[in-house]
Amino acid sequence: MAITGEIFRQNLTELLEESPSGSPELHVLAVDDSLVDRHVIERLLKVSSCKVTVVESGRRALQYLGLDGETGSLGLDSTKVSLIMTDYSMPGMTGYELLKKIKESSVFREIPVVIMSSENVLTRIDRCLEEGAEEFLLKPVKLSDVRRLKDFIMKGKVKEVEKKSLKRMRSVDCGSPLSATYSPISLSCDPSPSLLSPLSSKNARL
Repeated sequence: MAITGEIFRQNLTELLEESPSGSPELHVLAVDDSLVDRHVIERLLKVSSCKVTVVESGRRALQYLGLDGETGSLGLDSTKVSLIMTDYSMPGMTGYELLKKIKESSVFREIPVVIMSSENVLTRIDRCLEEGAEEFLLKPVKLSDVRRLKDFIMKGKVKEVEKKSLKRMRSVDCGSPLSATYSPISLSCDPSPSLLSPLSSKNARL
């Protein structure tokens, strides 16, 4: 079992090294057409030790993510975005429309999207949640909201580390994942009878 802990620590170290401070840095893309609201959410996120990219419209968000149909993207770190927070009511493209575009993307559909709005409209909230929004926050967004979201994302990152560790264990212990069955208790590799050649099966019976 020592190899299990070593691989997990290795993956966790890689995650921690993403931030110079030694703690995992979350990259949040914040979208809001209001300059005041952009400053507020940016400050809250930075206070919570998050990396923040702010844009003023849904179109600019799509450009940053490279989902606008053009080859160029505004940000080189767009694929490392951990969370997207967007206002609902924006000219040109609403937060709901942006949400749909993101969820249609095979690259970004797994990124949590949080919708923010100053209007408590139940039909609007239900529609966003049904489309895949992680949460619907009423403005003004509070520091406690941001910290709760960060904790949620962090738990997801730890689970991701565990999955990577499991894959590495299979690779180290079993060579090829097709030739063995992994047991989380024994960490043993048992050849599947269906993969044995007829000759080896005959010799085994003898």
